Amino acid sequence: MDETEGLNQKQQAGSNRIFYLILFFAVVLAGFLCKTMSTVLIPVVLSFMLSFVFLPIIKKLNVKTGIPWVISSLIIVILFFVALLGITSILITSLTGIISEFPKYENRFMSIYQLIAYNLGIEIDNTKSLFQNLWASLKVREYTQKLAVMLSSGVISFSKTLFLISIMTAFILLEMRLTKRKMHYAFKDNRAKITRISNQIINQTMRYISIKFFISLATGLLCGFASLIIGLDFPIVWGFLAFIMNFIPIFGSIISVGLTTVFSLVQFYPNWGKTLFVLIFMTSVNMVLGNILEPRIEGKNLGVSPFIILISLSLWGYIWGFTGMLIAVPLMVIIKIFCENIEYLKGLAILIGNDPRQQPQEQEEKKEASN
Repeated sequence: MDETEGLNQKQQAGSNRIFYLILFFAVVLAGFLCKTMSTVLIPVVLSFMLSFVFLPIIKKLNVKTGIPWVISSLIIVILFFVALLGITSILITSLTGIISEFPKYENRFMSIYQLIAYNLGIEIDNTKSLFQNLWASLKVREYTQKLAVMLSSGVISFSKTLFLISIMTAFILLEMRLTKRKMHYAFKDNRAKITRISNQIINQTMRYISIKFFISLATGLLCGFASLIIGLDFPIVWGFLAFIMNFIPIFGSIISVGLTTVFSLVQFYPNWGKTLFVLIFMTSVNMVLGNILEPRIEGKNLGVSPFIILISLSLWGYIWGFTGMLIAVPLMVIIKIFCENIEYLKGLAILIGNDPRQQPQEQEEKKEASN
């Protein structure tokens, strides 16, 4: 009997090793496919996430006002598309203004660059312009050209992607009204489990994106208003930068504060007081909203380790670039939910999550959120 149990244990251990080896190669293959098929997969993933956020709104419109599901879905998607187009046009106007008024800032750029070059021992030719000196001494011409190509191609690609995402989101929302009925017939044996997983994914994704959106919106409004009050040019740009970069955990706020501070230094130089105000105010806003208020509202419902978030940002940033960094956290939440509901992957879910002692509390919070 003991020999039989020992043999069964060895077979089980062997099958586990084979499973995890296959899983490893499957993850590597999935990452490769995600990178090579990014132009196809990114709009699909973004459409699904937007659908999760819009779904509760459409349900309320359908139930409380009696507006048919199809019309509610189309109204929400059209409003979303129009709002994004409006924001994009405002940003393009502001960015065009920055480019057209660059000569006004060039002398200040040159003064700051001379100060830095003098302290660092970099050669400088006062008869040449700022960019001529930069290209000669720091050799940034190639990087500037690459950045210009990226920005121009990015605007074209964003316009196409935005239209595609709006259409796909509309079709996904229209399809969601039949989801329960389809699951009833497709997964008769595991209907309860599949329903639980899908509800967790929708609730967790909706909760994260909703909280992150309103915290980021408050951050953007405060930073934009402060830029307007202090007299910083193009406050809409800096407000939007604070808003969009706040979706990237840890690094996003640092980048937005850094860029805004550098621009304020160029505009207000040699007045260091206003630049210091911009740095302190925007850092304080990001610290209070992002590190104090957001965790209190969000609680521990996500249950993803900060270290795993850093790894996720690196991996998804490598695979899908800036878009990957924006959606890295909700993707990790979805992966964690799947792992929690698959027996072989429960150990991986624990590694992805926070302190295992908090798991019961997190489960209770998830149940309350789903109810």
